[in-house]
Parts: sequence; C-alpha cells; structure tokens
Amino acid sequence: MMRSILCALFLLAAAPAAAEEAPLLHGMFADHAILQRGAPIPVWGHAKPGATVTVSLAAHAITAQAGADGRWSGALPAMDAGGPYTLAAHADSGVEQTVHDVLIGDVYLCSGQSNMSLQVERALDSWNEINSSDNDAIRMATIDTAASPVPRETFAKPVHWLAASPATVPGFSATCFYFARELQKTVNVPIGLVVSAWGGSWIETWMSSAALRSAGGYDAKLDIVKLYAADPMAGATRWGIDWEAWWKSKLPGAVPWSVTFDDSTWPIAPPVLGVWDKWGVPELVNRAGMVWYRTHVMLTAEQAAQGETLTIGKVDEIGQVWVDGRFLADGTDSTQGRVLQLPAGLLHAGDNSIAVNVLNTYSLGGLTGPPQVQAIHLKGGGAVPLQGPWRYSLVPKTVGDPPRAPWEPLAGMSMAYNAMIAPIAPYGFRGVVWYQGESNAGQADAYQRLLSGLMADWRGAFGAKLPFLIVQLPSYGPPSSTPVDPGIARLREAERLAAAADPNAGLAVTIDIGERGDAHPANKQDVGRRLARLARHVVYGQAVIASGPVVRTVRWDKGHVVVEFGDVSGGLVAYSADNPIGFELCGAAIGTCRFAASHIAGTAVVLVAAKGSVPIRLRYCWGESPVCTLYDRSGAPAGPFEIAVPPVKPLAKTGKPLYKKR
Repeated sequence: MMRSILCALFLLAAAPAAAEEAPLLHGMFADHAILQRGAPIPVWGHAKPGATVTVSLAAHAITAQAGADGRWSGALPAMDAGGPYTLAAHADSGVEQTVHDVLIGDVYLCSGQSNMSLQVERALDSWNEINSSDNDAIRMATIDTAASPVPRETFAKPVHWLAASPATVPGFSATCFYFARELQKTVNVPIGLVVSAWGGSWIETWMSSAALRSAGGYDAKLDIVKLYAADPMAGATRWGIDWEAWWKSKLPGAVPWSVTFDDSTWPIAPPVLGVWDKWGVPELVNRAGMVWYRTHVMLTAEQAAQGETLTIGKVDEIGQVWVDGRFLADGTDSTQGRVLQLPAGLLHAGDNSIAVNVLNTYSLGGLTGPPQVQAIHLKGGGAVPLQGPWRYSLVPKTVGDPPRAPWEPLAGMSMAYNAMIAPIAPYGFRGVVWYQGESNAGQADAYQRLLSGLMADWRGAFGAKLPFLIVQLPSYGPPSSTPVDPGIARLREAERLAAAADPNAGLAVTIDIGERGDAHPANKQDVGRRLARLARHVVYGQAVIASGPVVRTVRWDKGHVVVEFGDVSGGLVAYSADNPIGFELCGAAIGTCRFAASHIAGTAVVLVAAKGSVPIRLRYCWGESPVCTLYDRSGAPAGPFEIAVPPVKPLAKTGKPLYKKR
C-alpha cells in the first residue's frame, strides 16, 4: 500500500516537470494560427536530443528526429483551405503539445516601419471600422519588437494569433488588416497576417548579415557587430573609434567628451531634464539634431573602486555615452534606458565627467530620464546619484547626422532581422507586404540595391518566388512652387525601379493619399485596397490592372515630348484642371528641371519643351508633397517617376504630329 502511494506521489511530482519542458512546436504554432494552403507545410521545434517527434494535422501525420541541438523539423503535406483543425505534436519522451483552432488559407508577412505598425484605432474612421470588424477568417499575429546581434531561433515574447473582432482589431496593423479584408472579396479563403514591423526602422536592420555583405559597403559595421556579440565592451570600444573620428572630421579641436574639456560656459539644463522642447529655450523647440550634455560626479576612492554600471535613463532617441573620456556604448534601449558596464579602473577618486551626445530626428527629444535612475551603481548594492547639474550645448545643424551604432535596433546591421524575421523562417507565406523607406530617405541612392537585396534575402528563407507587394511612400512635407529634388522623391523612384525589375514584385502607389504635416497618413483603407488589387495581379495572376497608369516609353514628336502610359483603365484623366500638372523636363545638371505644360492624347501625355531647350530627363510628381493630377478612369493615380528623354531627332519637313490634343 505504501509503495503504491509513493509511486502515485512520484508521478504527481514528475508531471509538472514534464509539463514545464519547452514546447515541442515553435512559437509560430499557437492557438488560432493560419497555415499556408497549397504547399507543403513546414513544422519545426525543439525536443530532447535524439527524441522522435510525431506531428499530426487533420488526416496527415509525419515523424521527425531531434538533432544533437534538440531541433527537429519536417513538412506536412499540402492542404486546401479549410478548418478548423487541431495541430498535435508528441515526443517519444512523453512530452505533448496541442494547438487548437488552426485554419488553412493564405498567409502574408507584413513588415516595415511605423506606417505598417500604425493601428486601426489610429486610422481613418476607426470607430466604424472596428465595430464592423468581426471576421474569424482574418487572423493576425504581431511579433513583439526585439533586436539581436545574432540570429535567434525563438522570439523575445510568445506569439498570439488573434481573430478579427471589435475587441482585437483596434491594435491590428491598419494597412495589413485592410489589405486582407479587401482581398477576401475576391480570394475567399482564410487570411493570416504576421506583422513584424518597427517604427523608425531602416531597411538595413531587416536584412541578414549575408545579404548586407552581398550588397557591399557594410563589412566594417558587420565586423563590429560580430565583435559586439562576443564582447559588448570590446565592440563598443571599436565603434567609439569610428564615432569620434567622424566628429573630429566635422569639428576639429572640439572634443566635448574629453576629461579636460571646459564646459563651464555651457548653459545649465533644468534639474528635471525631460524633453528639451519644454525647457523654454526657443532654439530647442521642435529641434531635430544633436545636443551635448555633460555632468560631473564626485566619488570617494571606495566608490570609484566599487563602480560597476552606469544608468542615465531614457534617451530620445539616440545617445552616445562617455565616462572620463572613454566611450561606453549607445545609451538607447527600453523605457528605463540601458545599463552600461563600467570597465574596471575607469573611475577614480574625485571628479568624474560624464558626456552624452543625443540625436533627435523626429518629434520630441532629449535625455528624458527619469532622473532617479541616473546613477553609478556599486558592486554589492548601493548607488551614487548623478546629482550635479547637467550642462548642454547645441550642435550646429551643418554638422549633419552622426553615424549610427551598428548594433542599434532601428538603424543597425541585421538587428531586427535576427530577432523578428529569422525566428519566423521557414513558416509558409503566400507573399510579403513591405511598407518602409522614410528612415532611408537620406540614403535614397542605395535603396534600390538594398530593397532588391532584401527581397532576395527573404526568398532564401521563405521561398524562391515569394511575391512582394511594395507600398510606395506617400506625400509628406512642404509643397514647392518650383521643382525640387528631395531624398524622399528619389527613394520613391528607387522603390519603383526595384519593383519594376522584379517579376514577382509590384508597387502600390500612395502619393495622393499622404498628408503634408503627418508622416503617418490616416487613410489606410485605400492603401489596403490598392495592395489587394496589386495582389490579385502579382500573387494570384488575375487579369486585372495591377495599379494605375505606368510610364512605358518617352519619345519626340514634332518638338513635343510624348510620354506613353500602360496599365490604363478606361483612359487617362486629369482632375481639377483641363490638363495634367506635375510634369518636369530637365537637363543633365542639378537645378535644371522646369515645369512643363502638357495635354492628354489617348494613353499618352504630350509635353511642350521650352524653346531652345534640349531636355534629357523627364520627371512626374516629384517632390515631398507634389500636386499630381493624372489618373485613369478607375480612380487610380499615375505614380512618381523619372525617365530619360531620348536624343532629339531633326524635325521632318512634312508630316503631321502623331498626337493631337483631345
């Protein structure tokens, strides 16, 4: 009897231990998931090394064996759309896992920066949209933001699949949700949406290290990331050399991080720092740029010997930190800021200087605290607060923006890819929706190469012919009464060229639905509609026009420049005027573009070249917030473009123009 009781107690004690083992299935496989139809279904996870794992879904079952590292993988047979099903995994060690309410349909990966992240509750007409959002056949999984210097297999936080409903949709990506809702009108299957996006992120952070090395020009930064992953302090020291060299190349002789630097002439900042916009200093209101901060802390010999870490609180948005002239690392991280390791022997008895360079690129900025976390922390407990006054100095805007730390989450090398894309692979997807580029407007000349590289990179992870639906950036910024050439216009052109060169990619034009004063336009419904129309053509091969009018050819005719458009639905039309506006004819040199009068002739627009000019380039809808009026009769706009004008040929003595004004 006693032996039976002991056995029962042993089994009860052992049961929780088995239940606490890591889940057999990867985190992507959670309740309410949607799996990709029409192709083998990748499944994978972890078990005890050598364990045999059986996975079943509907009438299908497969077995796989865990390797020495515990990872196992396999593929279930392709299935048609349907469900709900139960996905079950069982290891011969006795560990089991069951995933409930699984559907089979089409799954899209939605990625990019803040315009992809922007939630339905922040978008246009959100109240009505949310209240009519019940749809169990649209489900979204949002990957929590995270960064890593090395590829990860698992996510920082668990993944949750949520069905569309008034309770869940407020937090959904508006672009991604409206795309799925519109697509379901013609593709009647469950649609799964995996949103892996991060506001303010650069394209480089979304590419693997191999892809960046292939793109060229990133080896040095990637080598620093590799060093940082192995030894953060050594990586920071190496990066500090580059940052300091950049600063000295801009302002030789001024070294604000130096121990001997005299900051006594700098103004004293308010005791509770907060955002600098609220200090009452006119030059700091709405300031985008850099500001230096310096303070001093007095330490005893014992405190200096025991100093282990430094915290300075939150930095909005990018900070570089020096202690007694030594570069530590960038100080940006969570709401409380990073914990910066202090090298042994750095601190000394007496006065120790702390310098912080803060870069703000958007909205409010500063060393925002909270002040109670600004301290040097001692081994064994205790801390020395940074109670001395902070002084500050504005950096001239002519200096430009500093280089960004290669391990920084938003502008670093592969940091978001490693933590937010690599763990997803090889989950099955029907396509990718990409909405990013604002952060790269200052590097537009490299963007076409990088976007093409990203598409190839992700196809290596998710499938060789994975379609990409690219949202071309909307208008944002001041309008201009003369032709201008901002970085955002050139980035839109890079997006257009990358999509045009890729047989499995397409472009959704949104230039007409931006907002001059808001980088996050609220009309995401039309973005979703245009993406769905694009998907019907690019992904599903339906006989629909993919977007709006697309430039095809340019040629001369009787002294006029004739621009021929394709993909025109029902003919061209100019809104709010007899003739379209927004066309420019340009010479080779910068600043030679001039607006050109034009008229519509069938599927072409005919431009009048200025007398005596010989344009070699033609631009349309170019600028930050250009006024563009050319559409087709379906209501789709012609998007921005730049194209070469062929050499002018001598005019024939006879003959009639091929095009007449309608």
